[in-house]
Amino acid sequence: MTAIKILWADDEIDLLKPQLFFLEKKGYEVVTVTNGHDALDRLEEANDIDVVFLDESMPGITGLETLERIKAKSNNLPVVMITKNEAENIMEEAIGSQIDDYLIKPVNPNQILLTLKKIVDNKRLVSEKTASGYQQDFRNISLDISAHQDKESWVDLYKKIINWELRLDQSDNSELFGILNTQKTEANREFSKYIEKHYPAWLTGDEDGPTLSHQLFREKIAQEVHKGQPVVFLLLDNLRYDQWMILEPIITEYYKIAKEDHFYSILPTSTQYSRNAIFSGLLPQDIKQSYPDKWVHDHEKGGKNMHEEFFMQEQLKRLFREPVSMQYQKITRVDQAKALNENIMNATNYDLTVIVYNFIDMLSHARTEMEVLKELAKDEKAYRSLTKSWFINSPLWEALQKLATKDIRLVIGTDHGTIKVSTPSKVIGDRDTTTNLRYKVGRNLNFKKSDVLAVENPKKVGLPMPNISSTYIFAKEEKFFLYPNSYSYYNNLFQDTFQHGGISLEEIICPIVTLTSK
Repeated sequence: MTAIKILWADDEIDLLKPQLFFLEKKGYEVVTVTNGHDALDRLEEANDIDVVFLDESMPGITGLETLERIKAKSNNLPVVMITKNEAENIMEEAIGSQIDDYLIKPVNPNQILLTLKKIVDNKRLVSEKTASGYQQDFRNISLDISAHQDKESWVDLYKKIINWELRLDQSDNSELFGILNTQKTEANREFSKYIEKHYPAWLTGDEDGPTLSHQLFREKIAQEVHKGQPVVFLLLDNLRYDQWMILEPIITEYYKIAKEDHFYSILPTSTQYSRNAIFSGLLPQDIKQSYPDKWVHDHEKGGKNMHEEFFMQEQLKRLFREPVSMQYQKITRVDQAKALNENIMNATNYDLTVIVYNFIDMLSHARTEMEVLKELAKDEKAYRSLTKSWFINSPLWEALQKLATKDIRLVIGTDHGTIKVSTPSKVIGDRDTTTNLRYKVGRNLNFKKSDVLAVENPKKVGLPMPNISSTYIFAKEEKFFLYPNSYSYYNNLFQDTFQHGGISLEEIICPIVTLTSK
């Protein structure tokens, strides 16, 4: 391996011979200069320097001036400031100029070595440590998957798998990522069996289950209202747990986490069912029965989520004796997002502000339809990265930063997640059978039994029946439904896209996080 080359600029370089000798013994190559001008000239001569050590007080131009010129030409070149000056303004200016470390003279060799390890060898060391850690945890994950998990243990296992996914994202170890992905596939296979066995009993009340979509507001959010602080409930459609973990470090720069929790989405894990259940506090069958004019079946024309504000108001009346002032906003267009940002402070005038933000849902659908997005979000890592990039540049994040200046409680949640589908499963149905890729509703459905959870009596799981003989089927694991007609075309179109509606850890286990302003 080629030796790391250091450029060290210090007008007292002769006094640093012990440090230079130490570095050379450790295999580093050190080029020395005594002033900022010579440092800049050396950098111009050849593009072979890996890191710069820069004294702050030198004749000619100062270390800070030299730093500014280095960054103007080579912004990614690591620079370590070394100085006798402990003045706070000098440190702040250096940090603001994007130095990579700051050392106070006299520096001992071990300090220098630690800095080099942190800056130059950081990625390799992190990758090696991550690989070693995952290899040690591999057996524990396998044992957890094969164990008889309960509703809480599945959440812990899912979060552990995500944590390793995020850590392996940084290591570029494709072999270990492939092994982890195999474990996640196996976990989804066992989770599907768990849901098939227990889900109906949760709905009938015969078994104590997790908080489900229709119980979410009552059990996890309602207690935040009337605490003397305005509550903002932000529902990010399609937000998966891994996407929340990517956004968490950004959001917590301005907010403190009061409680990080979870819930299970009802089936189908789709907007029409899960989100209507969240806002109404009712299962879909009960929505249809109580508000027949406000439920639209899958095969019928018309918007499926047009009455969320009405449902929320009705649930608030049932839950609270005293009136709750509420505003509701749904964001599906750029102009609506800008208006939200401009008027976000109005949230302080209400007990509850509900914001439904649809970008992540639009991203997953657009990825299916647009070749450029397929390339940008070609895998899980890229999909997470695209979500992060959208968020930090969005009007929504601007709005949340403004809100952070006020004494509010922010609740961030979702309605369901998505899974990257890869294995087609053939289904045959009549012309009224729904077109969804992860679930279908219809009569006389013909399907591969091992690929689905079939519900022949929808009322037992709180689902409406478009017809007296309607059956629901939900795709397990990474399967997606295709009709025999034009099978190859649609297989190529939808393979490796992000879909929802079926049974998987990614779709069902959802985050719900309560935060307060810092």
